[in-house]
Amino acid sequence: MLKEIIINSSTTQTRVAITEDGKLVDFFVDYSENRRMVGDVYLGKVARVLPGIKAAFIDIGMKHDAFLHFSDIGEKTKELQAMIDEDEADDNVDRVAADEEYAVTQTKFINGVPVLQKGEPILVQITKEPVVNKGVRVSSAISIPGRFCVLLPYDNKIGVSKKITDYKERRRLRVIAKSLLPQNYGLIIRTVARGQAEEQIKDDLRSLLKMWKKIQDKARTGTPPAIIYQDVSTTSSVIRDLFTSDISKVYIDNKKVYREIKDYIVLAQPELSDKVEQVRTEEPIFEAFKVEDQIKELFAKRVPMKSGGHIVIEHTEAMVVIDVNSGKYAASKDQEMNSLRTDLEAAREIARQLRLRDIGGLIVIDFIDLEDEKNRKKVYDELKKEFRKDRAKVSILPMSDFGLAQITRQRVRQNIMQALNETCPVCMGTGLLTKKSHLIHEIDEWLGKYKVGAPHRSITIKCHPFVGQKLREGVPSALTKMQFKYMLRIRLDEDNAFNSDQFKVIATKSKQDLTGIITE
Repeated sequence: MLKEIIINSSTTQTRVAITEDGKLVDFFVDYSENRRMVGDVYLGKVARVLPGIKAAFIDIGMKHDAFLHFSDIGEKTKELQAMIDEDEADDNVDRVAADEEYAVTQTKFINGVPVLQKGEPILVQITKEPVVNKGVRVSSAISIPGRFCVLLPYDNKIGVSKKITDYKERRRLRVIAKSLLPQNYGLIIRTVARGQAEEQIKDDLRSLLKMWKKIQDKARTGTPPAIIYQDVSTTSSVIRDLFTSDISKVYIDNKKVYREIKDYIVLAQPELSDKVEQVRTEEPIFEAFKVEDQIKELFAKRVPMKSGGHIVIEHTEAMVVIDVNSGKYAASKDQEMNSLRTDLEAAREIARQLRLRDIGGLIVIDFIDLEDEKNRKKVYDELKKEFRKDRAKVSILPMSDFGLAQITRQRVRQNIMQALNETCPVCMGTGLLTKKSHLIHEIDEWLGKYKVGAPHRSITIKCHPFVGQKLREGVPSALTKMQFKYMLRIRLDEDNAFNSDQFKVIATKSKQDLTGIITE
């Protein structure tokens, strides 16, 4: 399989595409006005504690306070506090005090429940980016990722990636980690560490320990709320986490980005440096690699399938709903087999689309109805198989009798639709516009109530230009009819800032807002 990473960088954003045999399988966007936050470490301050929902809100200096669930308070923090609670006068206090890195994050626990005090400082790390009106989600279990390892300062366990299956290699990597890892620290050894030289892994670990020392120093001297550590950009994290030996090539169209990535790889994993290549073509790099059209499909609700069927992806406030349609597909006269083939193809495409669009949360899929329980299980098994390729955590329930499959997928950041789109100022994100004739009817009703004892005979109607155009249409126009009907002098003030279903009535001379006046 030909697996490639293609990077397109411009003045406003950097886009990263990962392809397998030319087919887009992963897509990331890095842009200046919405920087990647996951992995950033903050010195926060407890703003509110809500035992009823087992959570606290932490002030980290953002518009919305960060959400910290009690389950996201690190286990090591619990163990350290348990030592203090047992006997504050014994030697354990000295042992804990010696580990100064825990000073900011120690939290008192009673019956296993953390007792957070309003206003106290706490060191937290962002685990999920903000979505709509929700703030970021944070954890006090800090982790610092490197090329080959992930340092866990508040843990004491050594884990090895499950993808490293060779027993001798797993043992070798554990021995390397134990030889350098300080007491009371934890470490996760990443898949990319497989087969790497001992000195390279140790260099990576030393670098992470130095980074943690800097974080400690900033946390001790900082005043909350304050950012203590920023993780690398999306582009750099993709290279750090996903550029492995199975990648055939990395193509980059920007000299600066090429030099940064090349220098990093030469330092971290020199044997892969020849795979990094700067591309100079007259046409855009994504066009040259036939990726641009595949990216455009990510913004469409309707996704076609090779069989002739299609899936429709709809976003709602609570969940994402996906509908599977067979279209004109009919490979055989057996309806059950036709439905099964379409559902199996849809299962593969849905798994791919959720990865590409980075859709998280609750997803409900309405598959084509299948009568045979064995066939429903085949679709369920196909979903499980395809989602094994996904780096996000995914839970799948078997298909119901109604043909519905329910999935939860780990939400780390905004999905592509949220990240690259803004709410439409006309429809306010509903995708629907009030009929202009209906809004004119509402204006007419308002004027009918207002005319009884109207304090002002000269008024101004502020509205969107679409509505103003409708009011002026025809001979006589709706505006003229209203003026004669209600004996009012009416002028229009068209404003693009108004929604198409909104109007406001102003007294022309006094500029008083009359919209809220209700007369019987």
